[in-house]
Amino acid sequence: MDIMRFEDLEKTLQESEKSYDLPLIEKAYHLADNAHAGQMRLSGEPYITHPLHVAALLVELGMDTDCIVAALLHDVIEDTDTPLEAVKKTFGEDVALLVDGVTKLGKIQFTTREDEQAENVRKMLLAMSQDIRVILIKLCDRLHNMRTLDAKPPQKQRDTSLETMEVYAPIAHRLGITTVKEELEDTALKYLDPFGYQQIQKYLAENKMDQEGFLQTITGRIRERLADYTDVIEISGRMKSVYGIYRKVFIAGKNFDEIYDIVAVRILCNTVNECYNILGLMHDLFRPIPNRFKDYISTPKPNMYQSLHTTVISKERMPFEIQIRTYEMHHTAEYGIAAHWKYKAGIRGGGSDKMDERLAWIRQLLEAQKESEDARDLIRSIKSDLAIEEVYAFTPKGDVKSLPKGSTVIDFAYAIHSGVGNAMVGAKVDGRIVSLDYQIQNGEIIEIITSKSPGRGPSRDWLKIVRTSEARNKIRNWFKKTQREENILEGKIEVEREFKRNQISADDKMLEELLAGTYKKYQLSSLDDFYAALGYGGISLTRLMPRIKEAYNKMVKPAEPVMQKQDVPIARPRRSSSGGVEVEGIDNCLIKFAKCCNPLPGDNIVGFITRGFGVSVHKSDCPNVLAAQNLEENSQRWVNVRWSASNQDSFKSTLEVVGLDRQGLFADISVALSAMRVPIYAINARSLGNGYAVVVITVGITNLEHLNSITARLKKIQGVESVERAKQ
Repeated sequence: MDIMRFEDLEKTLQESEKSYDLPLIEKAYHLADNAHAGQMRLSGEPYITHPLHVAALLVELGMDTDCIVAALLHDVIEDTDTPLEAVKKTFGEDVALLVDGVTKLGKIQFTTREDEQAENVRKMLLAMSQDIRVILIKLCDRLHNMRTLDAKPPQKQRDTSLETMEVYAPIAHRLGITTVKEELEDTALKYLDPFGYQQIQKYLAENKMDQEGFLQTITGRIRERLADYTDVIEISGRMKSVYGIYRKVFIAGKNFDEIYDIVAVRILCNTVNECYNILGLMHDLFRPIPNRFKDYISTPKPNMYQSLHTTVISKERMPFEIQIRTYEMHHTAEYGIAAHWKYKAGIRGGGSDKMDERLAWIRQLLEAQKESEDARDLIRSIKSDLAIEEVYAFTPKGDVKSLPKGSTVIDFAYAIHSGVGNAMVGAKVDGRIVSLDYQIQNGEIIEIITSKSPGRGPSRDWLKIVRTSEARNKIRNWFKKTQREENILEGKIEVEREFKRNQISADDKMLEELLAGTYKKYQLSSLDDFYAALGYGGISLTRLMPRIKEAYNKMVKPAEPVMQKQDVPIARPRRSSSGGVEVEGIDNCLIKFAKCCNPLPGDNIVGFITRGFGVSVHKSDCPNVLAAQNLEENSQRWVNVRWSASNQDSFKSTLEVVGLDRQGLFADISVALSAMRVPIYAINARSLGNGYAVVVITVGITNLEHLNSITARLKKIQGVESVERAKQ
């Protein structure tokens, strides 16, 4: 049992490089000790040992007196009868702000654990935007809780570990606090995937002697090679974290021998010039592996990390990574934002322009969350926007943008400015036009093609494509501000569709009763506001449907037992099978659309009963249908089908646009489709070699009439000769 006493903390404070107000810290300790008197942790320790451990961790990070005081008091408001005013009166407003920032919303009743988690994280981020030390206290609090997680029940271990992996480790990563981030990830992994964790630990233990011997040999060679260059270089070896290896072995599916950076050598020097000179010497000493060099000095990571990384092969034919950075870069790499307290003067969250710039992502998360009525969007934003893996791409002017891996060119456009994203009609990557769902790769130069047409705006389908919450919320915000009537209509359609899917039949009065509690929960004043929020994506109806259906069942249940079938004729609507097609004589069967003819609403269609795959729907004039209908063995398998009158589904249709091979044809087509708000799923072009080019484009349409209007619009483009549905 690791019981810590105040004397241990006092010794740590005295051995620190910083000077602390020891009488004030001791005063905070006594207040916390009295407040937590009689409280015990599940591990059997007196509760006061936890705030002592948290305070000691913050001393290691080099935090100031107020932060240590707040760490000792961080649980007294939440877990004891001590009021916040007492803390403010005794220790000042700064300490009170820090303590309040890490205190959970314990007195508010939440419907679900997810809602509670989301609101607590939002409160913490709001406090964090005022003073970054709030999150540093919370990270150290979580780190000590993870170290003592063995005392918790198995389900609590998994829940806490999952929250740590999804929320706190990404925040530690973005703040650049590598030491905390890696321990949080490794400890959480132990409970989330014990088998994978043990496999990696076993591999590291079995290869420890070889790896340590290899590191000793390599560092000796490097030291000898650099001896004549400078005598102020520090060389050390390091092993990749357990979770870092896990991601490559169990998530990326690599073998252990395919991971080149399990072992790494770190070289520290004084200046940036020395970093690049040493890199040249290392490439002379060892053979570099192509495409394995990363320059994070000229292009720092969003968490301020700077270093040169190169993977080389030794003469023993063993690949390993070399990291080269200055001492100052190393301090930032290890301690991140906390390096400003550990190695420089303490800086409050808004203390400098540079700090404001580095913490802009916090405000972006909070601003993005304001556009959503669902607090849980904040947790999803942290998972996506603070992803461990990032990609870097450049604007044509050379400005670098960092985005989560998997981000699209639409995300890139909105990362530049919301006006650029809203006016976007296409994109070029390294000079070639790509589709809007193209995922960005490292080092690409991306040019966003925009339109100056009035009324230009994003497509709702972009919400399904984008990766970042910033882009998603800017798109929603555009629809929220400019398309209220359309949003209300979209919301009504969505409610009608979901009610039909869940077999809910309600008149206007019942509908108001069913949804009143729901829209009031989101602080909306009317049903139209609720429809509008659904329309622009601020609320997810799918998530609300279980509760709505439960309320509906309670409303109609009393009347059902006394009703006999013959009393009230039930008008059973013909069910639409998937895809909005009704099949004569068959209710709710599986539907698939034949790829040979790609039927669209408005086409004359016929159904064919397949073996094991439901009904295949073809156009009546499909060549395959005409051939198959002549076979006697198929005569019993043809059925009559028709399009459902209430069909609201979207269909994909591929068009071939042939026109003069001129500059701007591709862009004109993109602009025309965007102006009609037609979603584009794929687009490519090729020259026919006779002065003409063909553009093959897959778009989303609602019916044949919609397709005809698109075709007519494309035919008006200068130089376009023909627009035809592509033959499969």
